[in-house]
Amino acid sequence: MKQEASRAATYTVECEDYVHVVEFSPFESGTAESLIAYGGNNYVVVGTCRFQEEDAEVEGIQYKTQRIFHHGIRVDAIAWSPETRLNALPPQIRFCTAAADRKLRLFTSDLQESDTYKVLEGHSDFVNDLVFSPKGGQEIASVSDDHTCRVWDLEGNLRVYFVLHSPGMSVNWHPEDELKLMVAEKNGTIRFYDLRTHQAILSLTTDQTPLMSASWCLKNTFKVGAVAGNDWFIWDITQSSYPAEKRPVHADRARLFRWSKVNENLFATTGYPGKMNSQLLVHHLGHSQPILIGSVPVGSGLTWHRTLSLCAMGGDHKILFWVTEM
Repeated sequence: MKQEASRAATYTVECEDYVHVVEFSPFESGTAESLIAYGGNNYVVVGTCRFQEEDAEVEGIQYKTQRIFHHGIRVDAIAWSPETRLNALPPQIRFCTAAADRKLRLFTSDLQESDTYKVLEGHSDFVNDLVFSPKGGQEIASVSDDHTCRVWDLEGNLRVYFVLHSPGMSVNWHPEDELKLMVAEKNGTIRFYDLRTHQAILSLTTDQTPLMSASWCLKNTFKVGAVAGNDWFIWDITQSSYPAEKRPVHADRARLFRWSKVNENLFATTGYPGKMNSQLLVHHLGHSQPILIGSVPVGSGLTWHRTLSLCAMGGDHKILFWVTEM
């Protein structure tokens, strides 16, 4: 398969500010639209999208801002709660952010009158990633440059605390088993923890550092992917603690790795913003070359749609969406 030339985004949505992070909700919200949140320098915007790939009556993309939340500081990460329901009366939106001041903020809103937020404090350095427990949404896990992984309840109480060997870069919850948590560290180690015993039950390793991002494949939880140095890595955790596959991808270092939500062989990686114009690469395990190269001058964040082969990145005053023909 020949190398595809880089291509511009399939769709774009204009934003008021630089977009540092963007997240599709990975959970069913009760309506046909998909929820998306993005974070700028001092606010979070929650919107809904519908695409022509899922609805013939939509031309391209239909995007609507639902609510703007004042944040007061740069947003570094966003996680959605499974308790978010658009079809409830009143609707409930719940998400959590990590910010440049090392605090987590848990937002709850009915999209009308009532917006509340709670600050979760305890990390002593930058928080790199966070995630809600996927079934009940009653706990939030976060990882930080302070060499800890922390699990909080919704009141902000610390429930579990793991000391890491290096900065924590990514944290993922097993989609079915709420007692299993995956934590990826900058030193190239990925550990799986049992939240009942508070012990590591399995570890994976890259032969490269720094590991910047890792992702647990929700379509096949035996698969884990990560980027470290210039390469991507894929593990089959039933086979070995060493990668089953690895490949160099980004000449100027790789930044993020995200599995598709609908295809266990499809994933995307991004490079560091600024040096190279082509930031986004979409890969398929059946092909030796990327199947899509997305070109964007500066970009940050990376997220996949819940039911489509479509991913999004933040950029300068815009969100960019790429549709993958797979």
